[in-house]
Amino acid sequence: MHLLEPYYGWRGHYTAEEDSRSPFYGREYSEFEFTNHLYDHCIHPQWDSFGSPSLYMKILYADYAQGYVILEFMGEWNDCLHNDIMFLKREIIEHLMAAGLNKYLIIGENVLNFHYSDDCYYEEWFEELNECEGWIAALNFPEHVVQQWSEANIDSYMVIGGRLKEVAWRSLKPEILCRKVEQYVQKRLPV
Repeated sequence: MHLLEPYYGWRGHYTAEEDSRSPFYGREYSEFEFTNHLYDHCIHPQWDSFGSPSLYMKILYADYAQGYVILEFMGEWNDCLHNDIMFLKREIIEHLMAAGLNKYLIIGENVLNFHYSDDCYYEEWFEELNECEGWIAALNFPEHVVQQWSEANIDSYMVIGGRLKEVAWRSLKPEILCRKVEQYVQKRLPV
């Protein structure tokens, strides 16, 4: 677990700790001190904590002019025990929305499981994004997580599945990835 790093290939384009509009502005990272844990496993110190004891994230890219943000997640998404979506919505998403970001690409290939509680915060996020013509697209989540979201009806608040199941996102520049995903989202959203 401690060797699993957030994607660092776009650091020349964006770093959240140097972005004054980021909720992680000014954060300093160590390559040697492992302070965060996922249960009994140390995790790489580049992952950001936002209040959940089991889910960590990294803001990989933000484009305020176009309204895009790319978030990568790692861990167990547990709304049942830890109310992860509440922490995500209140501590991160509201901050980013206030900065003008309304298009969310969430990458979840390192999300191990999803545990459902209710959909209130997903619905709230979705409705707020609808007011500003925004959306949420979930990329590369494991099939069992997609199925768990579908069973809980969370997939009605975001675009998930189809071509978004296996996007080769690391091979693209962030601007190109955002445009490609937006084109796909526009085809999937009801008119």
